[in-house]
Amino acid sequence: MTDAKIGIVTVSDRASRGEYEDFGGPSNRDYLDEVLTSPWTPVARVISDDQQLIENTLRELCDDEGCCLVVTTGGTGPAQRDVTPEATEAVADKMMHGFGELMRKVSLEKVPTAILSRQTACVRANSLIVNLPGKPKAISECLDAVFPAIPYCIDLIEGPRLITNETRFVAFRPKGA
Repeated sequence: MTDAKIGIVTVSDRASRGEYEDFGGPSNRDYLDEVLTSPWTPVARVISDDQQLIENTLRELCDDEGCCLVVTTGGTGPAQRDVTPEATEAVADKMMHGFGELMRKVSLEKVPTAILSRQTACVRANSLIVNLPGKPKAISECLDAVFPAIPYCIDLIEGPRLITNETRFVAFRPKGA
């Protein structure tokens, strides 16, 4: 079994300039280390809140690097520089709106400002791209909600088989899948 490649993208002007420590990217990596038992290789990027740069980075990770999953953190709010969802939609073959809906639902149980989040997800060829919030605690809460469906989604788009740590949770796959 070859390692699955997973892109981890932090979208932050300040982190990309070294003015602010990137907590989102490492939180995503730690989460994936905890929940995946199948071999995987992270492909990390820290970039600024520039829509064209985000689009180019997503294309590179999906098309050139062959990442089956790309998780982004940051740039999903209502501020003028928050353009991660627009970049994600621009590179999408198919939008996967249920991911954003579920993440907002889970986040609304914690904070009323979750309605300001514009997280989304999409499929690009054989890659799933999921936009996550920027705060480590929120990243974990959102991934806990959607990750049980991610391995089967990657199966459906002909990506590598991701196996989860069943002491953490069991990924959903229909019988026989």
